[in-house]
Amino acid sequence: MGARGPDEFSTGQWPDWSFWKDQPDDPRARGRGRMTVAAAMALASLALIARAEDIAHGTRPPLLTSLAIGLVACYGIGCILAPWFGPTALRRGRIAIVAVLFVLGSAPAVLLASPSHLTDLTYALSIGLMLLPLRHALLLGLVTVLGQIAWMRLAEGEVAWAQVALLVGVTAALGTVFALNFTIGHLRAAREQVRRLAVNEERERVARDMHDVLGHSLSTMTVKLGLTRRILESSGDVARAVDEITELERMARTALSDVRATISDYRTLSLDSELAGARMALRTAGVRADLPAATDAVRAELREVFGYVVREAVTNVLRHSDTELCTVRVGPDWVEVTDNGSSTREARAGNGLIGLAERLAAASGTLEHGPVPGGGFRVVARVPAPAVDRAPSQEAEPK
Repeated sequence: MGARGPDEFSTGQWPDWSFWKDQPDDPRARGRGRMTVAAAMALASLALIARAEDIAHGTRPPLLTSLAIGLVACYGIGCILAPWFGPTALRRGRIAIVAVLFVLGSAPAVLLASPSHLTDLTYALSIGLMLLPLRHALLLGLVTVLGQIAWMRLAEGEVAWAQVALLVGVTAALGTVFALNFTIGHLRAAREQVRRLAVNEERERVARDMHDVLGHSLSTMTVKLGLTRRILESSGDVARAVDEITELERMARTALSDVRATISDYRTLSLDSELAGARMALRTAGVRADLPAATDAVRAELREVFGYVVREAVTNVLRHSDTELCTVRVGPDWVEVTDNGSSTREARAGNGLIGLAERLAAASGTLEHGPVPGGGFRVVARVPAPAVDRAPSQEAEPK
């Protein structure tokens, strides 16, 4: 059998009450669970007052009676405080709390030689169910019940089954209250964790979109700015420099519109527009572009994600000045971008390629990238086509 998962229930697992410490910043939320459990124990412990009255009206010596009443009072206070401080204690502390409560709860029965007083241990057993692993708490309860039955049989000759039933019933009732509070607390903690994960996922999505929008535009603008500087430094051709600056202004406005649309979640991206932008950017950088004339062969639902692939791959090409040729090939369910840049180019995935892989994974696709034998770099994205809708490609799929 395989190892048990961390979230699977085990009778040997220590109850995890850490959600009482990890509640939100609202003070009411932090103390609500503890107040509920402590109130339940306080109401249940009211029966100890009746026990103290019975002891006080007995015929035993005053010193013994006073000692027994004092032990009952300490036991009641301990039962109220234990669910407040016990769940946040370490394992040794939890064991010590349960042990002290058992000593305080059983001491009056021993002092007064009355096995019926062991019924009061129901509260200590309830705290044991709350703080100890279930198998240990159940074993402790079984030993207590059998001990009371045996003591009654030996001391009184008969068993007061009503007292035994009270011991078992009250323990089960309080244990149920603790279990419900435990479950509700973990559900609230899980809901809070899901909320945090959703926020983090949305942040990652926005960051990925911003990288996809600005990475290509800023890379192209950087190339054009360098070209404009070289024009002014070398030939002083002001008219050509003005044309480049005008195009830069247009690109900046387009990038700003893309950013605004991304924030509003209304931005749309198409493979055709990205190919057109790639053609202009590559021409500006002095890179020969071999791009498809049409994208009709690409499945309509994949044109947006393939547009991101072209944008990111061409942006990476622009970052390497030794590239002379960039080739883009498309098929019904794949797109390939290759260049003939230096073979020493690093193949490690950056943020852009990681973002692409995440986008393709959402569409059940895959992303491959790496050096090409003989020099260059290749990026290939594939999304499996449905078996009933597999159309023939206009171009051979990359190997």
